[in-house]
Parts: sequence; structure tokens; C-alpha cells
Amino acid sequence: MAERAEVVFVDGVRTPFGRAGEKGMYWQTRADDLIVKAMIGLLERNPNVPKDRIDEVAIAATTQTGDQGLTLGRTAALLAGLPKSVPGYAIERMCAGAMTAVTTTAGAIAFGAYDLAIAGGVEHMGRHPMGFGADPNPRFMAEKLVSADALNMGNTAERIHDRFPLLTKERADRFAFGSQRKTAEAYAAGKIQPDLIAVATRNANGWGLATADEGPRPETTMEGLAGLRTPFRAHGRVTAGNSSGLNDGATASLLASADAAKEFGLTTKMRLVSFAFAGVEPEIMGIGPVPSTEKALRKAGLTIADIGLFELNEAFAVQVLSLLDHFGIDDEDPRVNMWGGAIAVGHPLASSGVRLMIQLAAQFEEHPEVRYGLTAMCVGLGQGGSVIWENPHFTGKSKARKAK
Repeated sequence: MAERAEVVFVDGVRTPFGRAGEKGMYWQTRADDLIVKAMIGLLERNPNVPKDRIDEVAIAATTQTGDQGLTLGRTAALLAGLPKSVPGYAIERMCAGAMTAVTTTAGAIAFGAYDLAIAGGVEHMGRHPMGFGADPNPRFMAEKLVSADALNMGNTAERIHDRFPLLTKERADRFAFGSQRKTAEAYAAGKIQPDLIAVATRNANGWGLATADEGPRPETTMEGLAGLRTPFRAHGRVTAGNSSGLNDGATASLLASADAAKEFGLTTKMRLVSFAFAGVEPEIMGIGPVPSTEKALRKAGLTIADIGLFELNEAFAVQVLSLLDHFGIDDEDPRVNMWGGAIAVGHPLASSGVRLMIQLAAQFEEHPEVRYGLTAMCVGLGQGGSVIWENPHFTGKSKARKAK
């Protein structure tokens, strides 16, 4: 049996993320147009890619209906102008949709079935709220397979606070405040903008152009966060301020075998080391990245001390804090979410996994002293996903500090 091929992350882009709803900048923009725009931008940035050699297009969405339905990978490939010979499919793992699109196509590349693949995700939460139209099997409740709380992500976050008293609301608010601050600093330094694909928008005032995320609130203060209501529970700890918002947006990435990247003269921004998904109790789905990260580290023969950069999806601040506490990492460790995260920029569900990868790839280039990085996220209904990447710019001994 042939050795597995080395998988590389060639490039990734995303649309700016908008706020969901009638006041959001994408209210009159179709979901499939968002992913098509991201794919076209990705291909324009990589003109050496022979379009007829793309072996697969895998596009994720959580609510696959309407303009997010109809086998998105295939329809998006056709709309983006790829040859009709290029196949595609849709994928769904709730928040980890794009992450799963990447790992699934990467597995095919490693196996030798594909040379090039496009993987990404889109979510228009304004048009398609999470779970809209779903009909959960009554056995979930009747047979007590899951608690009713498991179907409400905010309630699962409150449950993490319950289980781990050290994860206080003050800590969650402070982490959220840091996310807003770091995102504002990253925008001011021009860190995020290079990987954004502008999107034409339309509203009652006419045409516009989306060039930046709509969600960040740089004016956020700790006092303001402390005063927000707790919608999931009276006197709770989860608020709109220490959670990600409801958002619209799309991401797209290009993956290749190392041989194909060399053949076509493509960049290598990251090398895939390992990945893993894991299941946990649905009622506390936010701790999912803990076992998935342990599993990915074990498969890679690494420890958490080997990870020099972390991109952790901030569905809820408490969810990130639970992982940091488990691995003995300080809340304000500079390796974690250097440019902020979903609490500031937003979390359009199935698209977010690739956003993490885009930011990690850019940070790798700035930090040649770091050898390994982690992208990880919690997933609805009690799952976690983790992907470990290697920095192709690594020049020497990593400066990653030992965990406490």
C-alpha cells in the first residue's frame, strides 16, 4: 500500500461576516452567492490552479434548505465557473461543517484519490436560523437520550458554568473583552483584511460594498458586559456580550497534496499533521474540543506544550475557558486567539472552521519560531473538532511555553 500523501493548506479566504437579520448587510444577499463569491476570490488569488484538475468541492451548511440547499458544493462549483467536470457535494456537522469539509477532502488527498480540493462553508443565519424547520425525533426526550437543554446552545454554555465553578461570569466577560480588543487591534494593524473578499450588498438605500466584519464592538467595556441580561437563565452567566452573535458569511480554502502544490507552483501556508473529532454529553457540548484535542495530539505524537499558536472558536467564552483550564493555559496566554475571535467577528456556524485556519496560516507566517498550531471548536449536540497544523516557515526551536 502506498504511503499517504502529505496534505497542505494552500490558501483560504472569507467574506466579511455580517450580522444576521433584516438590519444585517447581507439580508438581501443569497447564501449561495456568498460562497460563490468566496470561491471566485480564492481562485483569483491562485491563478496557477488548473480548474479542470480540482477533484472535489465540499461546501458545508448547517441548515440545508432554500438558497443553502441543493448540494451546495456542486451548485457553487457551477456558479463559480468551474468546469462541469468538477464534482461537488454538501456536508453538515453544525458548527464544524467547514472544518469537516477540510478534513474529509484532506483524507481523500492523503489516500491519493484527490490532488486538489476546495473546502469551505456558508451560513446565512438571517435567512436560515439554526435548527429552523428541524423535527427532532421525540425519542430524544421520551427516552432521555438528551436533555431539552442540549437543543439550546446557550443553555449548554450555562451548564458548563454550573459544572465548573471556577469558570465565573467575570472570567467569561474578561475573555470577551479581550477578544474585542484584540480584534480591534488586528484590524488597525491590517492583519485581517488581506484574506477578506469584498461582497456587493443591497438594501433599502441602494448598493454597497462589504469590506469588513459587521459584528466587532471595539467600544466594549467590562462595565458594559457586566450589565447585560442573561437570556438563557435568570441570574445566569451567559450573555450576548460573552457569546458569538448570529451571523451570515462564507469561507473557502484550497487544499492540495504536497506533490500537486509543487507541480502547479502553489503556496504552502500550512501542513496538516492530524485531526480528530470526539463526542461528549450533548448538554455540555462546549467541552467537546477537550477530548478531540487530546485525540488529535495523541495521533500526532505531540503534547499540548508543542502547540505554539491556538485558534479556538469562541462560540461562548466559557467554552474556550474550559479548554484552557483543562490544559493549564492562562486565560490571557498570548498564543491563544491572537487576533480575537468569534465573540468579536461572528460565528456563521458551518463557515467558521476555515476562518480559524485562515488566521492561523497568517500567524504562522509572522511567527517562524512556532512549529505547530491548533484549530479547534465545539459542535452542537455534543461534539468537538480539532486540527493540528505544522508551520512551513518554521526556522528553529519552537518558543512555545510549557503549559502550567
